[in-house]
Amino acid sequence: MVLRDLLLDTLRTLWSHKLRTFLTMFGIAWGIISITLMIAAGEGLRAGQEKQQETFAKDLMVVFSGRTSLQAGGLRAGRPVNWVDADVAAVQQEAPACRYVLPELERGGGLVVRSLYNNGSPLVTGSYPPFAEIRSISVETGRFYDWGDEQQARRVAFLGTNIKKQLFATRPAVGETINIGEIPFTVIGVMSSKDQNSCYDGWDVDKVFIPFSTMLRDFPNKPPATARSIDHMLVAPKSLEDHEACKWQVKRALGRIHNFDPNDKEAAPIWDTVEGAKAFAKLMDAMKYFLGAIGITTLFLGGIGVMNVMLVAVRERTREIGIRKAIGASSKSILGQFFVETLIIVFLSGGLGMGVAYGLCALVNLIPMPPFFAGMLPTWQSAAVSIAVLGSVAVLSALYPARRAAIVDPIEALRYEPGG
Repeated sequence: MVLRDLLLDTLRTLWSHKLRTFLTMFGIAWGIISITLMIAAGEGLRAGQEKQQETFAKDLMVVFSGRTSLQAGGLRAGRPVNWVDADVAAVQQEAPACRYVLPELERGGGLVVRSLYNNGSPLVTGSYPPFAEIRSISVETGRFYDWGDEQQARRVAFLGTNIKKQLFATRPAVGETINIGEIPFTVIGVMSSKDQNSCYDGWDVDKVFIPFSTMLRDFPNKPPATARSIDHMLVAPKSLEDHEACKWQVKRALGRIHNFDPNDKEAAPIWDTVEGAKAFAKLMDAMKYFLGAIGITTLFLGGIGVMNVMLVAVRERTREIGIRKAIGASSKSILGQFFVETLIIVFLSGGLGMGVAYGLCALVNLIPMPPFFAGMLPTWQSAAVSIAVLGSVAVLSALYPARRAAIVDPIEALRYEPGG
C-alpha cells in the first residue's frame, strides 16, 4: 500500500469514528500541551527569580556580627562579637577564594538629607567602590564613587532612584549639592531603577551612597559602639566553585581575629544568596519534574486511548484484513499498515498539541509580566522530552494493535460478519 493510500485509509477510519477519534487525539494533544506549558512556566519562574536575585546582589554573602554560642580559647560563650574596619583587609588577605571583602557602615534614623527643593530621611550607607558591582547597582546618570573618592574621603554622594525623585523631582541632580545632616555633599550620580525582591537593610532605591572613609570621618559611631566598628561585611567569591572555600576562609579568619570557633554559626551569622539560589533551583527542579510527570501520565493515558481505537479498528476491519491476506498480503505488510496508521494518529495529535502550546506561550508573553516571572519560556529540552515521550507512546500504542492485525487468520477473517 503506497503512502498516499495509507493516509487516505487512515483518515477514512478516523472520520468514521469522529467522536472517539477526537477524544483520543485530544488526550495525546493535551499531554503534549501539559508538558510544554508546565515546563515553560517553571522556566519562566526560574528565569524571573534569577533576574530578581541579581538585581539585589550577585553571589553575595552578608556576614553579620553576632554572639558566641561555643567556648573557644578559654573564653566563655555568649560574648558579643563586633567587626571593625581593620578586619576587612585581614580577612581579604586570609581568604584567597574571595574576590571581594567589603565593609558596610550605615546611618539612618534622624539623619536628614536636604536639597534646595525638598528633604528626606533615607538610609545613608558607606562602603568601597566594588559595592556597586556586587550589589548590582547600575548608573543612570553620572558615576558611582571610585577609589580616588575613597582614598581622599571626598564628600560625594550617589543617589538611589526614589530619593533622587524626592529631593529633586524631575530636575537633574548630578553636580548639585545636598546636605547630609549639616555637611554638604556633591551629587556625582543617580542610580538606575531596579526591582529588588529582598534586602537586609532596606531598598537600594531609597538610599544615599557615600565612600566608606567619608562615612567614618563625618558620621562616627556613637557609644556603645567602638569608633572603628562596622555594621556588616560583604563577601563575594571569585566563582561559584570557590563559594564554599570562600565562606570557610572568612569564618576561619574572623574566628582567629576575634577568638571564636569558626564553626560557631551564632558568632558570625551569614546571609548566603548563593545557598538561597541553589535551594530555589532545587525547588524549581522538583516542581518541573512533578508537573512534567503529570503531563507524561496524561500523555500515556492518551496513548491507551489510541491503542483502544486501533484495536476497535482491527476488529471492524477483520474481513478487509482477511481479503488482503487471501490475495497475497503478508503479515508483515498488515503489521506495517496498522503500525504506521497508529504513528500517524499519535504524531498528528502531538504536532497539533505542540503547536497549540507554543502559540499559547507566545500569547501569554504578550501580557505584561510581574517582575518575578519572565514569561512562558518553552525550551528545546521540553520539546525534546515531549518528542521522546510522544515517540515512546506512539510505538507502545501501535505494537499491540498492529500485531493483532498481523496474526488474523485469513479463513476466519473471511467468515467474519460485523456485529456477528
